[in-house]
Amino acid sequence: MKQLLRNRKALIGVLVVGIVVGLLVYFVMTAHERSTENAYINADVVDVAAQVSGRVITVHVVDNQQVRKGESLFDIDPEPFRIALARARADLAQAMQTARQDTADVAKSRAAVEQSNVDLANARANYIRARALVARHFLSQQSADDAHTRVEALQAALDQARAKLNKALAVPQQTAKRADVLKARAEVAQARLDLGYTHVVAEQDGQITNLSLTPGSLVATGRPLFALIAKNSYRIDANFKETELPGIHPGERVDIEIDMYPGHKFEGTVESLSGGTGTAFSLLPPQNATGNGVKIAQRVPVRIKFNHLDPAYPMRIGATATVTVHLH
Repeated sequence: MKQLLRNRKALIGVLVVGIVVGLLVYFVMTAHERSTENAYINADVVDVAAQVSGRVITVHVVDNQQVRKGESLFDIDPEPFRIALARARADLAQAMQTARQDTADVAKSRAAVEQSNVDLANARANYIRARALVARHFLSQQSADDAHTRVEALQAALDQARAKLNKALAVPQQTAKRADVLKARAEVAQARLDLGYTHVVAEQDGQITNLSLTPGSLVATGRPLFALIAKNSYRIDANFKETELPGIHPGERVDIEIDMYPGHKFEGTVESLSGGTGTAFSLLPPQNATGNGVKIAQRVPVRIKFNHLDPAYPMRIGATATVTVHLH
């Protein structure tokens, strides 16, 4: 009986020692780790939208398709934009024609001034000769008066020609710098740009998702039509309690377990820590000055990048994960 009691005490002692050692090992190991199950897969998502309004005539992709940068996504009916470009080019041609006509008016006005100067000089010479002949009684006074009247008329004609020239010179003479020409050229450039926007291509490699666009749909400028998940942009957004943040720094090693791939471990690295808690950037952030006296530990997003993505284990945005950060 005594031997049985001694064995039982020894067994209890061993169990207590084992529990103590296990707890010590656990606390030593966990002191250098931070773990949370509040983690989700995220990625860079591009909202694909049309830059011009119109009717979709062709859709080149299907939902969940992988695309490469520059690959065609969909086309908008280009005919209205071709017409707009033709109209803009016609307006530019008209502006250029008007500019050339104004230049021709300047040359014509200059010639008129020169001709008026010549006519006035001849009239003045004739008036001087007429006065001399009148003084010698070879011409009547009426002839001298007529010559003088012609001088005055040609002087008025010269003044009028100079006024027309000044008016013509008031218009810019360099065709390329005229405001109407510059405006017409800008309208041509915009019409050409809009025409190019009717063919929409992928801006980067990725996967099409949430696609419901069909031929015949009317699209509006800037309205998102579907999403493109950028390739190799998957990451983990882990939400740690604020009390768990001390010791977590960019560059630390992370073990990742994704719930949809049980048993498979991924490796990652802490990329950055958010500058605020998750609730601080919500649509309706909490007002901490309400005076209710309730203190709740907040969570701070920590971004973790994958060290390697295996194509055999494709990622899904929103999937849950468990992460363990190994502190230095």
